[in-house]
Amino acid sequence: MNKTIVDIPVQNGFSLYWTIVDSWRLAKRSMLHVIRSLDQVMSLVMFPVMFMLLNRYVLGGAIQSSLPEGIHYVNFLFAGVLIQTLAFGANYTTINVAVDLKDGIVDRFRSLPMSNGAFILGHIIADLFRNLISAIIIVIVGFIIGFRPEASIVDWLWTIALAITFTLAISWLSAILGLMVKSLEAAQWLGFVIIFPLTFISSAFVPTDTMPSGLQVFAENQPLTLVMDKTREWLVGMPSGSATWVPFAWCIAIIVISIPITAALFRKKSQ
Repeated sequence: MNKTIVDIPVQNGFSLYWTIVDSWRLAKRSMLHVIRSLDQVMSLVMFPVMFMLLNRYVLGGAIQSSLPEGIHYVNFLFAGVLIQTLAFGANYTTINVAVDLKDGIVDRFRSLPMSNGAFILGHIIADLFRNLISAIIIVIVGFIIGFRPEASIVDWLWTIALAITFTLAISWLSAILGLMVKSLEAAQWLGFVIIFPLTFISSAFVPTDTMPSGLQVFAENQPLTLVMDKTREWLVGMPSGSATWVPFAWCIAIIVISIPITAALFRKKSQ
């Protein structure tokens, strides 16, 4: 079977099989980089812990009075830090795609019998792995500092499903950024510049009704707030104001739009 990273003929119905196998191999490659890289390990641990502790103990007292009666700030905060961490964690796709393109590893892959979709899919699967580690850390720290969910097993399953879908959506967007940037430096700051304002102009750390009217309209209807509010509804019983399908629809729409754009950009980069 003659396969290349640019053009893979479909023979014997095995193209999907090789895409899965090759994607998993490249995902393991990226995951090994995480495990062996001290700075990535530290960011996986320190970033979520820092935001949980700083917001819980520095801002919590001031914000508690603006929350609905019966809602403790640590329970409100948990969903915001969780989704923010997933968004920033998925940004590693931008950096790692840009690094591989800059280092010329893609040119080596072109000489191998490899599925043309495996390169991007491998990075995205590795993002899920990184975010799984971060999410576990957030849950542990959350319980230590007072997070007390009221969720059933079904509610937790819905939360996990939405978190995975959200991570995939941000990862595909990050892949586009990684293919567009011209330098590693740009990859390091571009995703941060986009994601950082969105997480703060949302319900991550404060209720949106405390914001100016124009900003409030944007904050209440942007995807991150919809995901955070639905997560709070499942975990702590705080009404979200939207149907379950709405945040899923946002995430799936982002994925559906991003996949062909990513494929086109990668095809152009690989020529």
